[in-house]
Amino acid sequence: MKRAIFIDRDGTLNEEAGYINHLSRFRPFDFAAEAVGLINRAGWRAILVTNQSGLARGYFTEELLARVHDRLGATLARGDARLDAIYYCPHHPSAGCDCRKPNPGLLSRAAADFGLDLRRCFVVGDRYKDVELAHRAGASGVMVLTGYGRGEYEHQRAAWPAPPEHVAENLLDAVRWILSPAGSRAAT
Repeated sequence: MKRAIFIDRDGTLNEEAGYINHLSRFRPFDFAAEAVGLINRAGWRAILVTNQSGLARGYFTEELLARVHDRLGATLARGDARLDAIYYCPHHPSAGCDCRKPNPGLLSRAAADFGLDLRRCFVVGDRYKDVELAHRAGASGVMVLTGYGRGEYEHQRAAWPAPPEHVAENLLDAVRWILSPAGSRAAT
């Protein structure tokens, strides 16, 4: 079975800027392409999973979201990296869907599409809901301290029902750890 690293978008691959309702607000981190390239060269799938309730709220359109993801793809390509897929939840938080993180619907779809063993996969994100998503899907969770990560880690971790398998400074550090022997031991 194939393995994947599921990556949150805002605060993990790019700077946290609230709702990305204009292309100028989308600023990928300098290390994003290097991190995704490491995943690619390791033979793992690199899959973006993101909540995009701004669609349901009318803050931006599907066309703008596609343009943001096209820009992300072009940025990664300049660094010889690529995402294998992008899955997003377009629903409002009150919709009760199974695809809004931390619900595992997006990971379940990706697992079916790519033949993934979620027990051998990781989710990387800057919010505890990304770690919770990993745990609900049977994967391992890594929290990064970019975006909202540092604040959530410093001020809310005492209330978390289960800790992440690892805490990393940023996505590049997270990927390096996942691909190391220590990361391999963390995934069942």
